[in-house]
Amino acid sequence: MDDRFNTIAGWTLFAGVVGLGLASISSHYFSANKPHRPETMGYEIEGVEAEGGEAAEVPIATLLASADVAKGESVFAKCTSCHTINAGGANGIGPNLHGVVGKPIAQHPGFAFSDALKSKGGNWTFEAMNEWLKSPKAFAPGTKMTFAGLSKAEDRANLIAWMNTQGSNLPLPAAADAPAEGAAADEPAVTPPGGGASPAPSGEQAEAGAMAMPAPKLEGGGDKAGTVGSPVAP
Repeated sequence: MDDRFNTIAGWTLFAGVVGLGLASISSHYFSANKPHRPETMGYEIEGVEAEGGEAAEVPIATLLASADVAKGESVFAKCTSCHTINAGGANGIGPNLHGVVGKPIAQHPGFAFSDALKSKGGNWTFEAMNEWLKSPKAFAPGTKMTFAGLSKAEDRANLIAWMNTQGSNLPLPAAADAPAEGAAADEPAVTPPGGGASPAPSGEQAEAGAMAMPAPKLEGGGDKAGTVGSPVAP
């Protein structure tokens, strides 16, 4: 009885090992010609920006030139829980902001600023105010201000433009004059005898023109090189 049981168990174990081996061999055989996903997808090419990379942010001066003051007042609604901005307004969780644009950073009477902000120095320029509103914690690590910041550059520009009207009134940057569409700024214009500017001739055109022009006649009517004088009248 024991011999019979051992025989059956042995054949069962053998069949299991054979089945496992066949399964492993078949899986390798049928997937041999199938592509495998690499551990590292793709490879880096120098000088090529990764797809989906951050686009360069428009300078705040450019956005201020076309800022919407009315929209900026609406954005300031997010700040009213901590700040006042009217002349002589009281300090709250944050300082009164009347006339703050252009004033020294972290210097408002009666308000205790954090050492992190006081260490910044300088004035609240448009650029400094933009960076502060973008991320107070990045601008002054350790600041007491808990506001996360305004992620949209247009919102920051509109808000700064409106805050500037509240006691600061600094001149905003003017919009830059964009070159005319299709105009080549670096190509000089040549003025023809009849007036109006025409494009400068290309190198090939200039060379062809030089070849087509007759050589000046030499004094004395000779063809050999000599002293060049005034052209001989026909």
